[in-house]
Amino acid sequence: MTKSSQELLQIVIAAADDKLAQEIVALDVRNLTPMADYFVIAHARNEKQMEAIVDEIEKVVEENGYTVKSIEGKDSGRWILVDLTDVIVHIFYYSERGFYNLEKLWSDAPIVNVASEAK
Repeated sequence: MTKSSQELLQIVIAAADDKLAQEIVALDVRNLTPMADYFVIAHARNEKQMEAIVDEIEKVVEENGYTVKSIEGKDSGRWILVDLTDVIVHIFYYSERGFYNLEKLWSDAPIVNVASEAK
């Protein structure tokens, strides 16, 4: 576990929690895919909250010296993906999360205890 990806994970979880993201889950995908070290999955109650979560993550990540590679799906408002290279964040509209069920798709990935990371 590289210090930078673990630190970035903590920053992302704290930012999402600060904007009341629901059911935050972090998956350690380092041994399953070369695309990232962690996936963070959460949902919001409405589209405004989704946008607030993503905006907060973007702001805090950049304030801490990390780079936001890309943000996809902001226009659709149902699933926003924030690519931070080592950490990929999935913010869902609450009704979409169960449909895509990323936790089941990536069920071989160990779940990271995020309770200690959230405020």
